[in-house]
Amino acid sequence: MSEGEEQQVAAACARALRGVDAVSGEQLDQAALVERAGRLTALVGSLASGVVREHWSGADLARLASGIDRSGTRLPSQGWMALRRLGWAVTIPQGVYVPDRVVRIAQEQAGRVLRSAWWRAEITTALLATWPAEPARRTEAEWEALRAALPESGVVASGVLLARTRQIAAFQARHGRLPVDVTECESVPGAGGQVVLAAVDGQLATLERCPQDPFRYGVLTLRLPVRPDPASRADWHPVRIRFRLPPQVPATGVLCAPTLRIRQGRLLLDVPYAQAVPKPERAGHRTAVAFDWGLNTLLTGGTLHLTDEAQPRVVTDAQPVSFRATGVLAKADRLRTLSEHIAARIDRLRTLITSRQERGQRPDPLLLAKLAVLEDERDRIATRRTRLNAALARAAARFIVDHAISAGASVIYLEDLRDMQARGKGRTLNTRLSQTVRGAIVTHVRHQAAIHGIAVVIVPPRGTSKYCPRCLTEFRHHEAPNHRVAGWAWASCPNPACGYSTGRDNAAWQRIGARGLTHQHKTSLDRSSGTFVIRTVVEALDRAGAVQQQTRDRTKSGPTAKRPVPGKRRRVPAPPGNRAPTARPGGKRPAGRTPTHPTHSSQERRRQQGPNMIGTPTRPHRPDGARLGAGFHRHAHTTPTRGQPWPSHPPKRSRTPGITQETQAD
Repeated sequence: MSEGEEQQVAAACARALRGVDAVSGEQLDQAALVERAGRLTALVGSLASGVVREHWSGADLARLASGIDRSGTRLPSQGWMALRRLGWAVTIPQGVYVPDRVVRIAQEQAGRVLRSAWWRAEITTALLATWPAEPARRTEAEWEALRAALPESGVVASGVLLARTRQIAAFQARHGRLPVDVTECESVPGAGGQVVLAAVDGQLATLERCPQDPFRYGVLTLRLPVRPDPASRADWHPVRIRFRLPPQVPATGVLCAPTLRIRQGRLLLDVPYAQAVPKPERAGHRTAVAFDWGLNTLLTGGTLHLTDEAQPRVVTDAQPVSFRATGVLAKADRLRTLSEHIAARIDRLRTLITSRQERGQRPDPLLLAKLAVLEDERDRIATRRTRLNAALARAAARFIVDHAISAGASVIYLEDLRDMQARGKGRTLNTRLSQTVRGAIVTHVRHQAAIHGIAVVIVPPRGTSKYCPRCLTEFRHHEAPNHRVAGWAWASCPNPACGYSTGRDNAAWQRIGARGLTHQHKTSLDRSSGTFVIRTVVEALDRAGAVQQQTRDRTKSGPTAKRPVPGKRRRVPAPPGNRAPTARPGGKRPAGRTPTHPTHSSQERRRQQGPNMIGTPTRPHRPDGARLGAGFHRHAHTTPTRGQPWPSHPPKRSRTPGITQETQAD
């Protein structure tokens, strides 16, 4: 890596279809490959689960989290080596031969599970030490005591604390006492289901690009057992697995040891790859894009600029962009309702089966068959919901990054909504709030923006929709003038000198971007997640971040461009000014719409965006564009990406600070 670059590690999922046994030369199809890999996965899972079950106690968790062994030496970062230094061995079944590298994999997976539990253990300890009289209603003093007892004060989201509080309260209701630590609140976690090959060397697994086509295929050589209970080293044969690299893996990326998973009868490989990307800057940004979350409109945002004056000002072009996914969210809600209905029927059938068993009767075969069918249908619906949410998150992230690139922005500002609680707002609204995929969108935005060196900063959301972005006067919220959207979605500034009127989401993204640009020096790096965060807001800086509208430069610097002649004109009757000798007499144009062809539509669909989404149509919706690959879903509509650079001329000052010269016609 050169100066100004850093290493980015990402992962892509690939599917293994076939392999070759390097010892016997046998060709392994997908079923045979899944069978052999399943034996390795089951063996590693049983060994790792045994280690976790044996050391699932508060004392052992604290010993591993201390980072120091019994002799006072610092523990290594590798999980398998740390467990060996502590003397936590793996119990191998008698008569089964397990290579030392496979034992490493089991210890690595167990070490990761135990280390990840320590963060939950610290939160549980802080909650138990400051347990209030009424857990559902903490006072301000009790919240301050809890924040002081936490290991990372101010970093833990309130939603996490409330969830842990409900968990402890449920334990107290069942047992009549408070738990000792997290090991009593939670059952022993599992450590199987996958095989982490990052803990082994070339004696067990090697990964390389295919020599014949290194840009499209990769080859994994892995020792797999040929029988369920391998008795010797001869029962572990190396298998060459050739798989197709996903398209997002760059040709210059360095492949790392993958992780094996078996899902729905398929062998999946999570292939990590490393590449050099531009290093994002923590501060010093002049152009930024900011986005606000919503329900009817999932994302609303725009571009802001920080001037180069002695007293910098925040200006915007007042051209918001939006990502509407109402149809996608409605489909996800329908799938959720269907899943809940099936889950209720499953519970009813299980109750009937259990009652027959308690009376000493045999279960009804018809009930068992119905239960199996409903469980399969529930799993299929869950898979559909997962894929739909993943596609929505990727498309929304691509929308945000594309607009940042087209605007020439070096930073993306998003609001932190981890503490938002979906309760007290009605059944419908609570469900819609809980079903959004904000966290997944932020994760994809960080990954895609890092490739282009764009920083992603999380901004506190308090007051972003409450105050006017122009004069910082408290808004008056009411119904929209067109009354198309239910609720108080419109905001008007009561200041007579300002009079700014717009949608709440449109005002919120301006406040988010202005707060981020004025608080650049307070941006900190979260070491646990590796992301930029603004944790506190300074009132003076927030007041100085009034947004002004960028006035358009109408100075004539060249000849006027020729306007194109309309290509379609009505011929009958002819316009009154038509003096051609062969033409019919002129007359008035007929009333009504322009006549159209009976079979051919004169309004064509112009694709102004990439392959991930489609624009908002101006006519009744037709799904032809989605079938042709214009978007991931036919009910996701976005603002087209504009490749217009920021104006080079300086913005004009207004007479009143914080108020624009032109009247916003929203």
